[in-house]
Formats: sequence, structure tokens, C-alpha cells
Amino acid sequence: TEAASTAWREDFIRTFLERDLAQLGVQVPSGTMRRFWTMTAHYSGGIWNSSEIGRSLGEAHTTVKRHLDALSDALVVRVLEPWYANVGKRLVKSPKVYIRDSGLLHTLLGIADRPQLEGHPVIGGSWEGFVIEQLLAGLPKANAYYWRTQAGAELDLLLFLGGRRIGIEIKRADAPTMTPSMVSALKDLELHRLLVVYPGSTRYKLRSKVEVMSLAECMAELA
Repeated sequence: TEAASTAWREDFIRTFLERDLAQLGVQVPSGTMRRFWTMTAHYSGGIWNSSEIGRSLGEAHTTVKRHLDALSDALVVRVLEPWYANVGKRLVKSPKVYIRDSGLLHTLLGIADRPQLEGHPVIGGSWEGFVIEQLLAGLPKANAYYWRTQAGAELDLLLFLGGRRIGIEIKRADAPTMTPSMVSALKDLELHRLLVVYPGSTRYKLRSKVEVMSLAECMAELA
């Protein structure tokens, strides 16, 4: 049941913070790390700002960086670095963060069921993080980044795979269409393909090199 699942996840979080992190050599009080992990959950799918997090927690940004490294090393948080090779534009150079397990993300934020998730601002970041984890789990040799310009053009996932540059854009819309960001990413990053992943099942083309498809089809396409 949903309640049993939530209870299991709460127990996992408590055990992880009170025992597992210490066994990994992380000497931070469990309450401090719980607050930090929860704050990170609010940022899931967003661009990381150590100074802002530090101010919220009353910690130095260097301490915040250590906390983030600890959770990343323990494989519960993904830090997705930006791609910022010189393409003649001002680019964002801070990483994006994701709670790697969407169930843990929801528990950390007190989201108990689907209706609560549907009404929560993290729903987009939750879907985005879920898709990224599913794709990267099957692509251990891929180099993965995200891309964003200061002007706001963005690509959720940039994969360097077997000499090809593949863009992944993650949408929750029922019928995604071409966006200015996709046009910019295709041109500026010289993508071989741009795959748009959405919750639907109908596969269709938006233009040359750009296709909309389900997560399952995207995983099969990249395998």
C-alpha cells in the first residue's frame, strides 16, 4: 500500500542518516543532514546555489558543498554538471541537482500520494529526474551534462555517446511541440539528434533530427 511504502522510505531515510553515512565516514549530525537533504529535495531539477542554501541553513557555502559531495558520493543525489564549451554565448556554469530516487524525493517533501504530487511545484523536477535516472542507468559509458544559456535557452540532458551528441528534452505536456530552446540547442550544440521524452505513447516527428517519444522508446533507442 501507499502508506506501507511511505513508512518503508521514512525508515530508509532515518537509517541512512543515522547509520549508513557515518559508516561512509561522514561525521555530520543526522538532523543537520536531514535538513540539508530536504532542502536539496526542494531544489531537485533546479540549478544549485550553494550560497543561497547556506544562508537558509546558517552554514558556510563550503560546508554546503561538503554535504552535497557526501550525498552525491553515497549515490542518493545526482549532480549534473553543465556543458559550457565555448559556443559564443554566456552560459550557466552551476550544476543541477536531483534526488536520484523519486520515491525518496516525495517522502522528503512530505508528498504522500499522486494528488498531492500533482499539486506540488516539484512535479516537473520529479518527472525530469526520474527520466534522467532511467536513461543513465542504461548508459554507463555516456558522458552526461545539461546546457543552459544566460538568456534562458536550455537542454535537459546532453549525451556524448559513441562520438555522437544526443540531446534529450523532458516534457510533461500531452503533445510537446518545437520550442525556441530546442532550436537553439540543435544549432549551437550541433546535435545529431534531439529526442523529446513525454508521458504519452504516440511517437511522432517535430522536424528533421527531432522526435517525440515515450521513455521506454527512448531507452530502447539509446541502448
